[in-house]
Amino acid sequence: MADSGAAARDGGAAREPADLVVAARWVVPVEPAGAVLEDHAVAVRDGRILAVLPAAEARARYEAARWVERPRHLLIPGLVNAHTHAAMSLFRGLADDLPLMTWLQEHIWPAERQWVGPAFVREGSELAVAEMLRSGTTCFHDMYFFPDETARVAAAAGIRAVVGMIVIDFPTAWASGPDEYLEKGVALHDRYRDHPLVRTAFAPHAPYTVQAAVLERVGVMAEELDVPIHMHVHETAAEVRQSLEAHGERPLARLRALGLLGPRLVAVHMTQLEPEEIEACAEVGVHVAHCPESNLKLASGFCPVQRLLAAGVNVALGTDGAASNNDLDLVGEMRTAALLAKAVADDAAAVPAHRALAMATLHGARALGLEEEIGSLVPGKAADLVAVDLGELGAQPIYHPVSQLVYATSREQVSDVWVAGRPLLEEGRLLTLDEEALAARARSWQERIRRYG
Repeated sequence: MADSGAAARDGGAAREPADLVVAARWVVPVEPAGAVLEDHAVAVRDGRILAVLPAAEARARYEAARWVERPRHLLIPGLVNAHTHAAMSLFRGLADDLPLMTWLQEHIWPAERQWVGPAFVREGSELAVAEMLRSGTTCFHDMYFFPDETARVAAAAGIRAVVGMIVIDFPTAWASGPDEYLEKGVALHDRYRDHPLVRTAFAPHAPYTVQAAVLERVGVMAEELDVPIHMHVHETAAEVRQSLEAHGERPLARLRALGLLGPRLVAVHMTQLEPEEIEACAEVGVHVAHCPESNLKLASGFCPVQRLLAAGVNVALGTDGAASNNDLDLVGEMRTAALLAKAVADDAAAVPAHRALAMATLHGARALGLEEEIGSLVPGKAADLVAVDLGELGAQPIYHPVSQLVYATSREQVSDVWVAGRPLLEEGRLLTLDEEALAARARSWQERIRRYG
């Protein structure tokens, strides 16, 4: 329930103005780690968090333009999807149950050559953003062609995005070769340099699809523009084996020799790691974007998450694209990450629920260079908030709300989403995207791809 501020007025001393106050049964700020605050509220002004405080104190302290009560909900920071390919939502289910290179070379790359263009990316990204918002995601990193279209979609919908300046050796509908990829990427960066929601990162596809000289250029340009570098690395055993055959060294060693192994690098997947590689990543500050469900579906291998975390490596969570997952559900991804980590480490205490939530929030923000802006509910940060309904029968009883979130909650329980204090999902209803129109466009693409694919 919400009103225009009457719930925050009781005739006392003058109150501070707030644009929004959200009061919930539990608030989990992520910082400090492990904190669960009962009957608390988050006060917001000008898109930023003013305070996190007991709900009773918030009523006495703030005169809110809008007061939102969520008495059976858990309030958390917005989830950060550290790796996806948004437009590939239109390829969801196109080529399932195949190994990675068969999936890529025989199905996905041919489909992309035939179908990918501005309209495909725009409408696929809209579908993806709607799905992500309904799943509690407020920020995503995207790696795909026509990133200008994805950026426009994100800005219009009100979601945060770090849009990849894609680089790959071969020509596509987006660019003819490395020079044009880089030129268009820099133009995109300049266009969104000061945008409040959209940022950029270099996104060379992988060490095996981008030549060494181009990767060196990417490293230099990333320093000049002060942006991250986002790349698939050590995704499969075959990738590592082929690198040894072609170059005499593993991909991470190549990246180190090319000057890319450092705190700008967000290495995606990382399923094939030796102990010394984990230590090297920890020493230089490499981030890892872990995509457990995609890795499981493509049988790519197991990221050693617990060993990475124990070494001090920042591990974030990503869904990968809906063509290889097949959803963009970070709530489900938290559960899979926590359960899989326990099996891989042979340790039931590996990646406990609070750590899984941190991986999906603060760790993702850190990987994308946004730690000072988002990822936790701390005064001064942007008010990116998600309310999750824990009141339904299947969520009872609740002994530990964060464990309930990670191990027993579905994305359908996400009720409300705010980005910079702006409501984008309210009581399950999208406010900036037309769901019926999105579904109709998705069906239209399905018919075209099925008929002519």
